[in-house]
Amino acid sequence: MSALPDDAPCEPARAEPAYAALFAARYDDWLAAPNSDATVEFLASIAEQGPPGPLLELGSGTGRVVLPLAARGLTVEGVDASPEMTARLHAKPGGDTVCVTPGDFSAPPQPPDIGRHALVYAAGGTFAELDTQAAQRRCFASVAQRLRPGGAFVLDSHLPEALATVGTGTQPVPTPGDGFVLRTRILHPAHQRYTSDYLVLDDGRMRHVRVSFRYSSPGELDLLAEFAGLRLVRRTGGWSGRPLTDASTHHVSVYELPA
Repeated sequence: MSALPDDAPCEPARAEPAYAALFAARYDDWLAAPNSDATVEFLASIAEQGPPGPLLELGSGTGRVVLPLAARGLTVEGVDASPEMTARLHAKPGGDTVCVTPGDFSAPPQPPDIGRHALVYAAGGTFAELDTQAAQRRCFASVAQRLRPGGAFVLDSHLPEALATVGTGTQPVPTPGDGFVLRTRILHPAHQRYTSDYLVLDDGRMRHVRVSFRYSSPGELDLLAEFAGLRLVRRTGGWSGRPLTDASTHHVSVYELPA
């Protein structure tokens, strides 16, 4: 496992999103995404093709993606607003070697991080938690500042048409551990947002949290990327790398900072 570079600042996280304190301790049992292996394989492949340098996850959470990438010998860092989530990451095997910087991942990077990262990524719908266009545009600009020439920015997102037709309503969420999770997703097209209400039954106790997201079309994302000086180089129908088709519900987009 690669050591962190000497110039990589690392300090404990301070701020947190609303759901983190409630769910951090059991997040991996209740809401861990089922496609982690495919996500890690996809990102490792992109990293192999790019310039040398550390990887950075926007919203590193409890380490679902960061830690398997680090276990491959890659230097991986994170940015996260939740000290609870970061504490869970650092408590896991290998987690003490991963530097997580606290704060808003759409904010401009500190001077030592400008032009330092070979790959920046946001997985599990994290990018959509920036629930205004201004915040999403700032994120693209921040990523472009962080990247080395030839480096990549990878993110996943709902396709809005699929979100409107099959992505709303109430349904149980498959959980890797015990407990029961029910999600109600409501679309707010007038504001280009959707909310997800999670009800979690745990040891006879019901917990609730609401998370707000802003959905974007692929064309809007491409335009935000262009404003930041990035260009689209690949778009797939998911982390498996399957082609994007009319039947796809999500996409994974790969943007590059031209060398």
